Amino acid sequence: MEARGITGEAQEGIVQGITSFALYGFPESHAASFALIAYASAYLKAYHPTAFYLGILNAWPMGFYHPATLVRDAQRHGVEIRPLDVQRSGWRCRWEDRQAASAAPSRPAGAIRLGLRFVRGLRSRSALVVEEEQARAPFADLGDFTGRCALQAGEIETLASIGALSCFGLSRRGALWQTARLVRPAGPLLAELPEPEPSPLPEMSPAEETQADYGGTQMTLGPHPLSYRREQLRRRGIVTAADLVRYRHGDLVRTAGAVIVRQRPGTAKGLLFLTLEDETGMSQAIISPDLLQQHRQLIVGSPGLVVEGKLQKRDGSISVRGERFWAIEEMLAVPSHDFR
Repeated sequence: MEARGITGEAQEGIVQGITSFALYGFPESHAASFALIAYASAYLKAYHPTAFYLGILNAWPMGFYHPATLVRDAQRHGVEIRPLDVQRSGWRCRWEDRQAASAAPSRPAGAIRLGLRFVRGLRSRSALVVEEEQARAPFADLGDFTGRCALQAGEIETLASIGALSCFGLSRRGALWQTARLVRPAGPLLAELPEPEPSPLPEMSPAEETQADYGGTQMTLGPHPLSYRREQLRRRGIVTAADLVRYRHGDLVRTAGAVIVRQRPGTAKGLLFLTLEDETGMSQAIISPDLLQQHRQLIVGSPGLVVEGKLQKRDGSISVRGERFWAIEEMLAVPSHDFR
């Protein structure tokens, strides 16, 4: 500093500032380690996204992103996520090669087959039995699968409802119909009866399939739940996360999504940061301490929120400074003319 003409009080002030920060700032070794992990993760996500998402899904639980969010983000980045399938899924997610004929040059290499670990109510030892029987020989049909794996009735019903038995040529309702007989033997008196007729039950609608996916795995590879309500949301002036970029700084906007992250850092003076997800991506909302206190039960307890406020655009980031809030279901139950 002296060589550059910085002396006296100015020099002492700079040294004091550096010394003070060093006493409470991140240790250099921690910062270097975090930088390396962040760089390596960013590199993998940019150049090897299939391997990146496969690794992070198999390492779950970690971080604060739910597998449903990771799967949706992987799909937005062009990674092919394949559904649960008792013929092909193991306990952990698996790498699967894509056929050259169907692999677009611009898409990432390989595909991810979801693992049975994400099936709610399926015991790990049951999934390991499925893995062992897969390795021994492919399942000939549904009866062969149920006989060899001897899963509990509830486990098989869940696999049927989420479409994991479609490899046997059965729809979800068809699999539920067939498994009802297979998991509950009729006894010797009725054992010689012919196989049951095809299911008389109506097939699941796309919305019912999404609901079954979330009930059985807390995620879906199909449409995002908000996509079914988009027209209703649009009539109430609610824009998608992707559309926020079209608005100007300071515009009053209204957006909505599933609340996937709530953060309240100790250094943020009581501000709450929300991450909302819809079918187009993620958006950020900022809530002041007084509004959080006033609407705490709604903001903290609602799985899906509508947030209205002024749009903030700074340094390439976009967020909504929340001023008014509704639960999504509450908003859709109110006549749209109330919000003109």
